Amino acid sequence: MLKDVTLGQFFPGDTMVHRLDPRTKLLWVILYIVALFNAYDWTSYALVFAVTAACIAASKIKPATILRGLKPLILVIALTAVLNIFYTGGTPVLPGWIITWEGIKKAFLLVLRIMMLISGTFLLTYTTSPIALTDGMELLFGPLKKLKVPVHEMAMMMSMALRFIPTLTEETDKIMSAQKARGADFETGSLLQRAKALLPILVPLFVSAFRRADELAVAMESRCYHGGEGRTRMKTLRMASRDWVALALGAAFVAAVIVLKKLGL
Repeated sequence: MLKDVTLGQFFPGDTMVHRLDPRTKLLWVILYIVALFNAYDWTSYALVFAVTAACIAASKIKPATILRGLKPLILVIALTAVLNIFYTGGTPVLPGWIITWEGIKKAFLLVLRIMMLISGTFLLTYTTSPIALTDGMELLFGPLKKLKVPVHEMAMMMSMALRFIPTLTEETDKIMSAQKARGADFETGSLLQRAKALLPILVPLFVSAFRRADELAVAMESRCYHGGEGRTRMKTLRMASRDWVALALGAAFVAAVIVLKKLGL
């Protein structure tokens, strides 16, 4: 299951999505989330699904990779579906049943919303390197520096957190494999017993995380890193015509979804 965690991974490529400015992709994610949460019924959901599928196809990220990233959240998705099926009033599927057609519809649309939200937002890290993502976030939220907000430090922390998710996941998998080789059992027993069996994993995992953090701090200090003040970039980000076209399409996409919502579609 841990191998299925793909958040924070970057898949290098030379696609249209990869070549977009990171600021464009960050704004597109915001527009995408706004559109998704304004989707009202089948027509608007179909539009969001078509845009999601088009973005995935344009990035050339394999659908299997997207689906693998959804596997750790299967329990949450299933629980969401069950709660909406059994706790939504309306027309019963059969006389006397508590399951209604409205509940089935709501559950399906909510599950689809969660899956599209994860798939669409994961494309940001799949197609953007951590360095580009840090630079994009710093430039995008640069005006907040006038309010004494440590934009560079916040962007750096978020980027490093995303960068180390795959590393810590791999480390956890190695620790669990070592524990299993010594006779540990993580798959049998009650839920409480399996939770207790995971406790011995936490100590070496925290030790490893703190060691990596210390090594990273030493490496940054040895390179004279003192925050974002006065720092230069090897590659200066510049918005190209394709970025403005992408933003215009994103704005039109949100407007279309809102119009469909107003029409009740």
